[in-house]
Parts: sequence; structure tokens; C-alpha cells
Amino acid sequence: MYRGKVCVIGSGFVGSSIAYTLFIRGLFSEIAIIDINRDKADGDAQDMNHGVPFVTPCEVRAADYDSCADADMVIITAGANQKVGETRTDLLRRNVEVFRSIIENVTKHAKKEPIMLVVTNPVDVLTYVTYRLTGYQKHKIIGSGTVLDTARLKSLISRHVNIDARNVHTFIVGEHGDTEFPAWSVTNIAGLTMPEYCDACGKCNRGEIYSLAETVKSAAYDIIKKKGATYYAIALSVARIAEAIVNDENSILTVSGVLYGEYNLKDVSLSVPMVVGEGGIQRIVEIPFNKEEMSALAKSAETIRASLKEVGF
Repeated sequence: MYRGKVCVIGSGFVGSSIAYTLFIRGLFSEIAIIDINRDKADGDAQDMNHGVPFVTPCEVRAADYDSCADADMVIITAGANQKVGETRTDLLRRNVEVFRSIIENVTKHAKKEPIMLVVTNPVDVLTYVTYRLTGYQKHKIIGSGTVLDTARLKSLISRHVNIDARNVHTFIVGEHGDTEFPAWSVTNIAGLTMPEYCDACGKCNRGEIYSLAETVKSAAYDIIKKKGATYYAIALSVARIAEAIVNDENSILTVSGVLYGEYNLKDVSLSVPMVVGEGGIQRIVEIPFNKEEMSALAKSAETIRASLKEVGF
């Protein structure tokens, strides 16, 4: 796929931030924004188009679902907002119905199987729902997963030990939610485990490093409390996933995908390291996590399955 076409469904804080990030990164030659509020989508498109002289040439426009006919990628950010007093299950049921409508419209118009990139939460549940409703090949169904969570942990560790975040190697895996966890057994800096690095460094606090995972888990809640929503970093995360696909990078990212036997888990979507390139998920990397981490991964999968069962999947 070389600078093809992407349809972004939803033009709220997250959707518009994703569209803008893709726009300035020059990943696509055409960005179609689909939203129930056509004026909002058109306003976003006009605003970006006025900046075309500063970026790689790109056409941005408000569109309808028929624009999915020749899309290479469809990014779903739309979803229902939680009402006062509404339970998580009730919200999930409403979002599943929203997805039924979205996917019916996408598949009705798409002339080929575009890569479906799900961002709406709960992302693991809705990634699996998308897989079931589209009937597309599972490697083309991708959730944003814990790519952002992993980036948050890398960022926090890098600041704690004063090392470039790009040289910190770690993963947050499992559910993008309360049961996610860090894979400390394979976390390393320059090939050194965190205990080894801390001992060699003599400056960082090993206990404080391990507590950073809880900061990651609560990060979104803190940001939402302060500004109402999170959208900048998730937009960068989605752009990173799109970049790996467009450039056929075969990058290892903790996206959410459908597992069929990997890690002894089957017929569920969650985040583990996966090779992402042209066509979507190339393969799932089975890392030898320790016993505690494997148990935590199984627990995370059961949490997602329980939510899927609540909405009939």
C-alpha cells in the first residue's frame, strides 16, 4: 500500500486528532472523514486542507460510507458516550449496536477487504466484534490495543533512568484496561533486565520503577479528569500502527488481534507483541513470558470473554 486512502469514522476529539496526525505524517494521499455530524467532519476537512501547502500533498474531505468502496484502511473511532448512571455493560451493548451499523455500511460499500483498525473502547471487545461482524480475514482486523500503554511505560521508565525512551524495550500486554500488565520478565535496556540495569546504574530506584505500571494504568483516568478526554497520544499511536502497515515495516507492536491458539488462548482479541506490516498482522510473536505473566494473560482473556458473552458473542 503506497499512500493510499483511509476512511476515519468519527470526527470527535479522537477521530479528528487521528485524521490530523495522519495528515501531517503524509501517510495517505486521501483522508475521508465520516461522521453523523457532517458539518463537523466538513469543518475538520476544510481546516486541514488549508494547511496542505505545509505538508505532503493530501486530499481531506467529509464523506459518506460509499467512500469506503476503494479504502485501503478504515479507522473506527466512533462510539456512544456513557450516560449518567449507565453501567459499563449497558454502554458496551450500545457501542456494539453502533458498530453493527458502522460495519454494515462499510462492508456494503467496500469493494475489497480494507484493513479495519479499531480505536473505540473497550477496544479488545470491539476488535473481536468487528472480526465477527465483517467476516474479514483475522489479520486485517486490528485494535489499537496497548500500543499507547506500552509507550506510556517506556516514557515513564526513560524519565526515571534518564535514557532515551527509544532504547527502553518493554511491553504492556493483555486487555487495554484494568487487567493489563507489564511484561517485566522481558523488559530491558541495552540487553540488561531492569534489576541488572538498576544495579549497574546505581541511581535509579528498582521499587519505584515497578510501581510505574500502576501509573500507566491510571494515566487515562487522570487525563480525562483534567481535560475531559485523551486524544493526542492515541492519535500518535494509531499513526504509528498505520505507518507500519503503509511502509510494510514488519514492526513489533502490541496491537489487539484475534488469537487462535497462541499463548494457549483461542477465539479472543487482546494485545501481545505482533508483527505488523503490509496487509495487517503478519504473525503473533509468542514470547516466553514467566509463569505469573502467563497467568495474568489468561485472566485478562477471561475478562474480555466475559464482556463478549454479555453482548452475545
